[in-house]
Amino acid sequence: MDILYLLVPLSVALVFLIGAVFWWAVSNGQFDDLEGPAYRILMDDDGAGRESATRASLRRGADNERTRNSSRND
Repeated sequence: MDILYLLVPLSVALVFLIGAVFWWAVSNGQFDDLEGPAYRILMDDDGAGRESATRASLRRGADNERTRNSSRND
């Protein structure tokens, strides 16, 4: 029974600590945009750069194929 004299104040202090951390998070905007980061992962920001790099690699592959075919025909 004596342990309650320790546990009750400790639990009340813990509740106040959790409430303070939650209040800090809300006031600093931690919960403003919950879905934005999830969509930002899926969005392709550098699509133009990748597209040109893909075209360049395809061109190199086609050039290598032409070189192989021309050497076989000789």
